[in-house]
Amino acid sequence: MYEYIKGTIVHTEPEHVVIDNNGIGYQILTPNPFVFSSKKGMDTIIYTYQHVREDTLALYGFETAEQKQMFKKLISVSGIGPKGALAILAYGEPVQVIQAIENEDEKFLTKFPGVGKKTARQMILDLKGKLHDVIDADVTGLFANFETDELSTVSTNIALDEAMLALAALGYSERELKKIRPKLTDGELTTDQYIKQALQLLIK
Repeated sequence: MYEYIKGTIVHTEPEHVVIDNNGIGYQILTPNPFVFSSKKGMDTIIYTYQHVREDTLALYGFETAEQKQMFKKLISVSGIGPKGALAILAYGEPVQVIQAIENEDEKFLTKFPGVGKKTARQMILDLKGKLHDVIDADVTGLFANFETDELSTVSTNIALDEAMLALAALGYSERELKKIRPKLTDGELTTDQYIKQALQLLIK
């Protein structure tokens, strides 16, 4: 089991990043690969979780140990697989997810891709009262919004297109994305900021 991988970010895609460690390129699935865009070519630590099944061997990676901890909590819920957990973690305000679980707010939880009423109820049953260790870690830093001037030079169209690709990879339909795209008109946003703005619209 890999606790983390320290290496150089060499590539990002809508679903994964590639990090080079001693000449080996690790493909790591992550909630929002584009948060690592500004770190390309730099030494970076990605906290990892190795998922093994009969037909699958995959590495999932996170910016913080707290993200990884929340991911493990989510995949422990019946009906939520790694892809579903990534979709939930891609939302920019995870504290709201924790609050929704504690408050038994099924309506909020069912707005995530792949989370129906049954799964939302299971999340509440399995996780309510069991997320204090995540909350106590460092909530202000947990899944913190990624902001950097280094990405401000990315053109609006490219950043928005990358955001749409990332959202499609998370499971949102073309119809849903076409509906919200016209509302994403701020030309100063980075890819990551577009994703988080879009997710806020998608789960309303």
